[in-house]
Amino acid sequence: MSIPPPKRAPYRVMPGFGLSLGFTIFYLALIVLIPLSAVFLKTFTMTWDAFVTAVTSERVMASYRLTFGASLIAAMINVFFGGIVAWVLVRYQFPGKRIIDALVDLPFALPTAVAGITLTALYSTNGWIGRYLDSFGWKVAFTPVGVVVALTFIGLPFVVRTVQPVLEDAERELEEAAASLGANSLQTFTRIIFPTIMPAMLTGFALAFARATGEYGSVIFIAGNMPMISEITPLFIITKLEQYDYTGATAIAVVMLLVSFVLLLTINLLQAWTRKRAGRK
Repeated sequence: MSIPPPKRAPYRVMPGFGLSLGFTIFYLALIVLIPLSAVFLKTFTMTWDAFVTAVTSERVMASYRLTFGASLIAAMINVFFGGIVAWVLVRYQFPGKRIIDALVDLPFALPTAVAGITLTALYSTNGWIGRYLDSFGWKVAFTPVGVVVALTFIGLPFVVRTVQPVLEDAERELEEAAASLGANSLQTFTRIIFPTIMPAMLTGFALAFARATGEYGSVIFIAGNMPMISEITPLFIITKLEQYDYTGATAIAVVMLLVSFVLLLTINLLQAWTRKRAGRK
């Protein structure tokens, strides 16, 4: 009776999976899970009635509507115009292309407070742009429109840098084949290009939306911070902390965290469904 040879462990290019996995879990717990758990634990010290009262007051609900509504609008604007910027940077050659490509990352490097002051100076009634808009009766600074402008500014790089590499890796032969079969430009874009970049656009949308919901520095200057009108939820949380109402601040933070998580989970599921559908085709 022959003895079967011992089973060999699967070969891995990078050894030490157990150690690296343990370090990854420890690092995520230290940086992400423990701080988030502290927020929930602090909120659990409140009674249910106190929690509901803290997160559903009229002023808080107004800040929710502004924060999530402006973030949604800014993310949709960035998906459209960010896609155009990524298309131009990938498909065209023109003088100054490298400068424009570098300027896309400016919101990443620019301090948010500096961005807020700059946008306020531009869009105020005596600013370079605001004075012309004011002549038409359009006021941007110190209104909810200013919040959308600031959130659009800080979210643009997320869409461009997500869509750009997908466009660079797209197979141009498929577009040429479609054109040779008689497809016009619109048909080529809707049936060949758009299905390819749609998952990346959804990812960029999710990143821009998540970034916008938690933005603070670039918004407080241009928003005007008027209660019930242009007060964002992160600012309201800071106000609660300054009043030493830590449980009220954490309660509002928990609501924002849960809503953002649900929205991001929905977008990720939609992205996975889109990829699966594209793979079947």
